[in-house]
Amino acid sequence: MKKRSKLKHSIYLLLALAMLVYALPRINFSGGWTWASGFGAAWAVFAFLIIGSHLHYLLGVDEEKQRALESIRKAKLQQWQLKWPEETQQRQENV
Repeated sequence: MKKRSKLKHSIYLLLALAMLVYALPRINFSGGWTWASGFGAAWAVFAFLIIGSHLHYLLGVDEEKQRALESIRKAKLQQWQLKWPEETQQRQENV
């Protein structure tokens, strides 16, 4: 399933790059800022965001972050489990 998802993101990345390569030369900024050039600039910014998000997924940045967070969770759980018997002993001594 993971391989299929990466293939899908790769295809979408290539499509976004192709649209951007096709559209950027056609956006005219030489006449100043008009509604058409403003729309073209906004469209290009969104295209770059889409390309960045697909690259982020394909490079696996989330997977590395998820592994790091999981190791932190395991360490905290282990510390809590070691601390728990001490707390029950203290409660028994206070009773």
